[in-house]
Formats: sequence, structure tokens, C-alpha cells
Amino acid sequence: MQEFAIGRRHVLAGLSGLAATATGARAQDLPLPSRPVALNIMDVAGNLQLTQESITRFATQNPQLVSRVSFQRAPSPELPSKLRAQQAANRVDIDLVLTGPGAMSDGIGMGLWIDVWKRHPGQLPDAASIYHEGALMMQRNFGRDQGVAVVYSPSGPIFEYAPARLHTVPKTAAELLAWAKANPNRMTYARPVNSGPGWTFLMGMPYILGDRDPKDPVNGWDKTWAWLAELGQNIDHYPGGTAAMMKEFGDGNRDLIVSTCGWDINPRALGIVPKDAGVFVLEGTRWVPDTQFMAIPKGVPDDKVAVLLRLMSFLLQPEQQAATYDRGYFYPGPAVRGATLAMAPAESQAVIREFGRPEYDRLIAELPFAEPLTPDRLILAFRRWDEQIGAKATR
Repeated sequence: MQEFAIGRRHVLAGLSGLAATATGARAQDLPLPSRPVALNIMDVAGNLQLTQESITRFATQNPQLVSRVSFQRAPSPELPSKLRAQQAANRVDIDLVLTGPGAMSDGIGMGLWIDVWKRHPGQLPDAASIYHEGALMMQRNFGRDQGVAVVYSPSGPIFEYAPARLHTVPKTAAELLAWAKANPNRMTYARPVNSGPGWTFLMGMPYILGDRDPKDPVNGWDKTWAWLAELGQNIDHYPGGTAAMMKEFGDGNRDLIVSTCGWDINPRALGIVPKDAGVFVLEGTRWVPDTQFMAIPKGVPDDKVAVLLRLMSFLLQPEQQAATYDRGYFYPGPAVRGATLAMAPAESQAVIREFGRPEYDRLIAELPFAEPLTPDRLILAFRRWDEQIGAKATR
């Protein structure tokens, strides 16, 4: 998990294929279809909450290109094998996938995606020119030449608490552990394999604890596994997902939970969690960012690919990106520069004004970032957590 400093010179290296060049690019453009095409879009990341309105807008504004759009949702782990079976049968019926880093990387490893940045550079924006530095890093390392980053969040880990019940905020991992021991079963976090805050917390703790190799969960996390096991002695239950954890916190059954920027803002805006909930970060925190991608499976006909490339470029326009502020679900949301909150819908602006936190801008600017684990190592971390930590919960 390579740490990086926010700055263009740190993230531009290794962007082979992502920066489009004018010379010769248009020769690779695909012709648009002679009649409108129907698009089938699969969401395995919850991304449609942020992009569906803009996708529908594109279809409405381009009736000569799109006859209709169908949306599907499915669990991320099911997608790669489903796509591989369709491709083997030469019957691909999914035209565009909206996915997080996990299925994106799995699909790269399995050869599922069209390498759109290399094959059609003239029909996509110049990545290095449009993306925020953090989004560009995630594009380089997880989207590579095949996925197109569409939303971005610094994510976490952060900790969310009830001010009426937790009066002294822990500043270090040792203080947090001491609080948990003094207040058994008042803290929890969701099972990492099913939770964004959970996996962010899992990947962030090796940095906070100063472990030997934060990018190696097998041989480099001795401090982390020991700390999590000791913490687990004071946790009776790990919720199966983030929504369940938020409900426990909102109902007053927990005083302290693990969270992220979006999972802090959105549940408070929806009334699931009290508005006065507070947040803090521990000493040594590094942001473990999250990004969602658009990817086109191999086997999609060229006439549809031509339209999808237009759709991708449309969704990367600052005006459409501003809609991804949403209700703070993936805060801040936009992956590209120039998509300001002032450009967002009035409802989004009102939500962020009321439920956003000014300290996030400061923390995003001040704290260093670290790349998430590669999917193969993240799977190993999930497995070990399930076996050694989660399995020992008392209920």
C-alpha cells in the first residue's frame, strides 16, 4: 500500500495509455450507430445513487443515440463469474458496469474489460488534465487502461461517536483501546468484507499502529492483528454491513463506531443517525481512498461502445460530476477538478451545508494518503479477519 503525497508529480508517473494525445487519436474513433441503441447498465457499487439522473439526462438529450436505458443492481462478488460465462458463450448482455476497485481489479485480472483508454483515446478526456490527484492515483492503480473513474472520496478511516455518552475523545490507538475496555460492547464496526468503513478501518490501522509493512496483511501486520484481537474482547457483535451498524448507533446501542466521510454525512441527513454525532481521527491516520469506475465488458458491440464512450465523457463533465455531491453519500463525490459544490443541485448544497463538516476540508488537505491493498492481498486480509477476529464475537 504505497503512501503518496498529494501533488501532480507523484501521480503522473506510470500513466501509460491514460493521457490522450491529439496526434492520431481520431483515427481510432468508432463511428456512431445509424439508429439508437438500448443500453443495459449494471451497478455493483451503489453508484446509481450518484449517477443515474445524469445517465438518464444523457439518454434524453441524445435520442438519436439511445433508445432506452435499463438499470440492474447486483452484489459485486457475483459479477466477474457472470460476465466470464456470458463472454464464453458469446452472449454479453451487460453493456456498462459501475463498480468499485474490487470487481474492477478482478475483471482486469480475468481479462473482462475493454482497454478503453488505449483503444479509444480520442473519445475520452485527458485523464491527467481532469482528475483530482487522488482520483488520478486510483485511476492509475485500479482503473488502469480499462476502467474510467467516475466518483471519488478520500473515505476514511474516521470514528463517529455520541457526544452525550463519549465525553473525552481518544487521540491515539492506545487511548481508543483503553476506552473500549472501560466501556465494553459500546463500540463496534461492521464486517470488513461487507462494509466500506470496515475495510477502510482494516487497511488504515497498520499505518496508525506503525506496523512493519502496511501493504502486507500476512507478514507485516503483527501489531494490527494483535490490536484488533484485543479490541475484539470488548466487542460482542460485528454487524454484517454498514447500514446495520448505523442503525445500532442511531438507536443508541453503540456509543462509538468506525465510519467514513460519506457514511457520516448521509445517515445523519437521512435521520438514521443523530445530527449531533461527532467525528475524530487518530494520530497517524492516513486516508484510504475509495473510487468507483465505469467499465465496458469485452463482447459489447462497437456501435454500443461508441455511445458508451460518449456517455462516459458526458459523466466526466463538471456539471454532471457536481451532481455526485448527492446527499453526502460518497463525499465529496466528484472525481474531476472544477466540479464545485456551488454547481451541485440545490438539495445537495443544502444537505452539505447542514450536515457536512468544515474539518473535512482541513483533514483532506493535511493528512497523507495511502493506496488500498491490491485485491489479492485484501482478500487475504478479509479471510484472516473472518477467521481470527470476526469468528470470536460472542453473539
